[in-house]
Amino acid sequence: MSTRLRLRTAPALRVDLRGVTPGVQLAQGMVTHGNQTLALADLFDITQRDGPADELVFEGDLARFDRVGWQMTFGSIVVDGNVGDYVGGAMTGGTITVRGHARDLAACEMAGGSLIVEGNVGDFCASTLPGSMDGMRGGTFIVKGDAGERFADRMRRGSALVFGNVGDFVASRMVAGTVVVGGAAGAHAGYGMRRGSVVLAGAAPEIAPTFVPALADAAVFWQLLARDLARHGGPFAELPSRRITRHLGDLGAGGQGELILVA
Repeated sequence: MSTRLRLRTAPALRVDLRGVTPGVQLAQGMVTHGNQTLALADLFDITQRDGPADELVFEGDLARFDRVGWQMTFGSIVVDGNVGDYVGGAMTGGTITVRGHARDLAACEMAGGSLIVEGNVGDFCASTLPGSMDGMRGGTFIVKGDAGERFADRMRRGSALVFGNVGDFVASRMVAGTVVVGGAAGAHAGYGMRRGSVVLAGAAPEIAPTFVPALADAAVFWQLLARDLARHGGPFAELPSRRITRHLGDLGAGGQGELILVA
């Protein structure tokens, strides 16, 4: 049975939803509201309806609710509205779908599973938790709208796709993984990246002098990657038929990463 949580009214302060994941007993669940602790049932009407097992469906605007799907390991969460910070943070399995916008640090240190945000996301998404050194570590993160600054900062593994535009410093200090941008990218793309691939399918940004043109042909690699990306549709649907140029860098950090500019 699917569990539905319908928001009664927007809370006055921010609410931490860590621990509210599929497979957890919700009727007696407690959450933090500011510096107070409230029963989950004080904020939501909780009902059971027909649907997939291990599914949670949130109905309402959760813009003041943080850590939706925090450390989630299995099952699915659907949010019919916006969410706050840290959605999908440190998740290792399962699927989260947000049918609205998300704030900062979505998919931070994500290690597995799938997170889809149908609207925009804020800054430092697919990045690190504050004070940590490792960003997104696995899984698939898809943003159907735009993303803010420092998207995929320190990313180590996995795939992160943005259908729209991204802010400055996309894939900064990236260690490995794949980042794909369908729209325009801000300044300093790939700053300090060590390895990994950044595909820029929109307007070509200014390339830093610490990136140099690649001499080796990568036609076979590109066709494999482009066909895999094309299944997501949108700005990626025609990638297999488009030409690319590659730049290697950042030479200031080892120079083994690549920026792939799609013509």
